[in-house]
Amino acid sequence: MFNLIKAYEKLMIRVLMVMMAVVLALSTIDLGWRIISNIIRPPFFFMDIDHLLELFGLFMLVIIGLELLETIMKSYLSQSDQHYEVVLSVAIIAIARKVIILDLGRVDGPMLVGIAAIVIALTAGYFLMKKSAAIRKD
Repeated sequence: MFNLIKAYEKLMIRVLMVMMAVVLALSTIDLGWRIISNIIRPPFFFMDIDHLLELFGLFMLVIIGLELLETIMKSYLSQSDQHYEVVLSVAIIAIARKVIILDLGRVDGPMLVGIAAIVIALTAGYFLMKKSAAIRKD
């Protein structure tokens, strides 16, 4: 029964990988189209800050998607049980995306404190996880 569940899990992971690859391809095409359409629209080769922030956000989404696809390939298809490392690294990338595209004019103080707390907690968790892995190796 356990082998059947493992086989089903691997099948679902492969299906998710294919779906993620399709989404990434479509997202990359959409991002390229947005860049080209913003460049060829007058004034040529200039974008306002709102368009730039939107494009940076889309870039980061594609990067997060690539990281997720790599995560699925590396950790879930291998027999590694250290999925928490992957989850933490993807979470750090996602919160970094949020910080990069953050419009400071529209965000209040408590929201900034909350984001800072999340960043500190994720990086502290990642540091402790790496330190624990280094100690186990020794």
